[in-house]
Amino acid sequence: MQLGQLKRREFITLVAGVVAAWPLAARAQRTPVVGFLNGVSFDGAFAALQAIAIREGLRASGYVEGQNVAIEYRSADGRYDRLPALAADLVSSQVALIIAGSTNAPQAAKAATSAIPIVFAVGSDPVDTGLVTNLTRPEANLTGVTFNSTALAPKRLEIVRELLPRTTSIGYLKNSRNPFDADLAGLMVAGRNLGAQISVFEASTDREFLTAFQSMAQQHLGALIVSTDASFAARRDLIAALAAHHAVPTIYAAREYVLAGGLIGYGPEVNSLHRQAGLYAGRILKGEKPADLPVVLPTKF
Repeated sequence: MQLGQLKRREFITLVAGVVAAWPLAARAQRTPVVGFLNGVSFDGAFAALQAIAIREGLRASGYVEGQNVAIEYRSADGRYDRLPALAADLVSSQVALIIAGSTNAPQAAKAATSAIPIVFAVGSDPVDTGLVTNLTRPEANLTGVTFNSTALAPKRLEIVRELLPRTTSIGYLKNSRNPFDADLAGLMVAGRNLGAQISVFEASTDREFLTAFQSMAQQHLGALIVSTDASFAARRDLIAALAAHHAVPTIYAAREYVLAGGLIGYGPEVNSLHRQAGLYAGRILKGEKPADLPVVLPTKF
């Protein structure tokens, strides 16, 4: 009788230990969830291509959406003031990692968490904008890729002057809803150095774009440089058509504008950089630290 009671106690203890271990095992085997925070709609062509390239990078590192990784998508639909709330929502959902792509999304993610790893894909210099203090060894929980568009904005101005050497009146079209424009300051300095007068035009809605281009035509603007703001890519057909209609020679930051009928584009090859962001996300999911992964700069233009 005592032997039977002993065996029964051992059995109950064993079962209790197994049951207690179930949550730990479930956590260890649970599919990781990646939060994807974007300033623009994923229905747009630019964001859709961005998401495809990032998923390709994740797949190359061994993570396939719907199989061994889940992705929670959050988009501000061009309303950048919504990004902080969307970032906070991902943090409260306890995602394993946040990929922050496009204008202002990385800043919102950084403000929302210092614990969850963040992989960013930005156009601006991440040191100048305060995302990291060092490109080679980014501190804390952030790393990613940059298109370095801030440094390329003066280059676009140089190309305009090569095409139109007598032009001194040059416009810059920026997003009226974006309080932070990384390209403008460098462009203004380059304009002064080249003897060009830079006039700033702002737009975010179709009506505002129509008004801005009408104003350019009235001012007999010699040329136009279009901001790298991600939300503009969704309206590239409209922007290219308005530039052609008003005969304003325009340079863009991406080849997609030229495919839509624009005059000329100069910028980095972004798909490879987005794939790199996906690769970094996969490496971090496997245990590497963001601080050990240097920020990647563009090599193809």
